[in-house]
Amino acid sequence: MKIISVVGARPNVMKVAPLARVLKDAPGVSHRLVHTGQHYDLQMSERLFKDLEVPPAVINLGVGSGPRDRQMAGILEGFGRVLEQEEPAWVIVVGDVNSTLACALACSKRGIPVAHVEAGLRSFDRRMPEEINRIETDRLSRLLFTHSDEADENLRREGVPEERIRQVGNVMIDSLIWGLDRLDRAQGPCGLNLRPKSYALLTLHRPENVDDPGTLSRILGALDGLRTRMPVLFPVHPRTDRSLALLATALQAGPLSGILRTEPLGYLDFLKAMREAALVVTDSGGVQEETTYLGIPCVTVRETTERPVTLRLGTNRLAGTSPEAIRLACREALELGGSSFRGSPPPLWDGQAASRIVQHLLQESCHVQPSLPA
Repeated sequence: MKIISVVGARPNVMKVAPLARVLKDAPGVSHRLVHTGQHYDLQMSERLFKDLEVPPAVINLGVGSGPRDRQMAGILEGFGRVLEQEEPAWVIVVGDVNSTLACALACSKRGIPVAHVEAGLRSFDRRMPEEINRIETDRLSRLLFTHSDEADENLRREGVPEERIRQVGNVMIDSLIWGLDRLDRAQGPCGLNLRPKSYALLTLHRPENVDDPGTLSRILGALDGLRTRMPVLFPVHPRTDRSLALLATALQAGPLSGILRTEPLGYLDFLKAMREAALVVTDSGGVQEETTYLGIPCVTVRETTERPVTLRLGTNRLAGTSPEAIRLACREALELGGSSFRGSPPPLWDGQAASRIVQHLLQESCHVQPSLPA
């Protein structure tokens, strides 16, 4: 049985890595990894594959950046050719990037069944392109692999038949648990001499937060109280770096004071930096989940989250984007972190999600039909 899995952006690699390891040893399975090239920073991509010990993608479509419709059209055309050549029994798509939906659409045209990993997540904010990608990919997929009760309930509300929903756990946590056993290789924030629990970690990459330099400046300015208490480590995403360059002169003595800017960290180095931080401030969905598992107080600078389980069970707090709300959340995280921000991992976040997914695929392949669900 031939299975293709797809990555398009950096977080996708973390989600596919545990699946690739399990599929490698699955009896009767031939697995091929396709990279659409949606995120094309070669240094970040190659380092991530190396850190996670996943062989680089055997097929790279090299689509690159561009307007959403043009990018998706390129992926549809390129991945369509791959499907005609490979004729897979299943295609696994993960997450909610443009590649996720485009590859699901390409499969739907050819009657090839799709399994969506991280299905059922909803922010209920349709201004986010990711929200549209999630909804439409779930509609096109035969099997919907979820990681929480909230995700299951979202799909049921949308009329998805119960037999297509499989709660399996969280593949991001599979990678995290795998990585924790290998942190002896990690340097963390190399050369900065930061003691564990003596600093905060900041990540920002969402377009609504970083594409407008004024918005980015307000968010950084809201960290003034945090910056006076401890250093703030800031591995800068390439997208964010472009806005920072526009603000370079204005920010030199302002909101960047006390912030330690670095290049993007490798997976293991970032994991070590996150585990040893006193607080994480982020707009990343995956980091909300990872801090929940690690028990690290997390302040999310977004108005909505598609991962409410991290609010209900974990250490995450949704602060929004107003400066005063961010200041208050950071202060509470540091002063009340031992009680107010205490949490625990949700059920099935145990490092075995990929094994469950592959088991379901093997069972389903025994009676799968060539048509897609309506």
